[in-house]
Amino acid sequence: MANGILGRQAPELTIPYWIDAEGKERPALTLKELGPRFRILFFYQHWCPGCHTHGFPSLIEIIEGTVSKDVAFAVVQTTFEGAYVNTRDKLLVDRERYGLRIPIGHEGRSALGDPPTTMENYRTGGTPWFVLIDPAGIVVRNGFMVVADDVFALIDGKIGAS
Repeated sequence: MANGILGRQAPELTIPYWIDAEGKERPALTLKELGPRFRILFFYQHWCPGCHTHGFPSLIEIIEGTVSKDVAFAVVQTTFEGAYVNTRDKLLVDRERYGLRIPIGHEGRSALGDPPTTMENYRTGGTPWFVLIDPAGIVVRNGFMVVADDVFALIDGKIGAS
């Protein structure tokens, strides 16, 4: 499911709350800060079973498989439901559970109840959701669950965007 932004410039991140690789609160992360390289964004919710059975394991496999490549990662908890469970404090829980040493953000619904801005900007259809942005800033993968080997091939230039 592409939801319409494949081949387009990646929208800037608008997530207000972040923790850094050490788990400490940090200023808002930008795509520019992640650098002109492949960037992988993983969107999840703490209470999402698919995020834990498929999403995080795929993310870990991709992180481990790209250690020798120039790839940047960020994880975002997009709380579009279950705000009483999918809270900021769960970032540290999930960080420890998966041994993540990358920036992790949290964005909830607006004061008016609108979905998180990032979900709107990236047109995500829920969680788990993966976005792959190429070094030129173009979205080349945007959808539910990914196959790590497909991501590796895309980064290595062996397949086209999807």
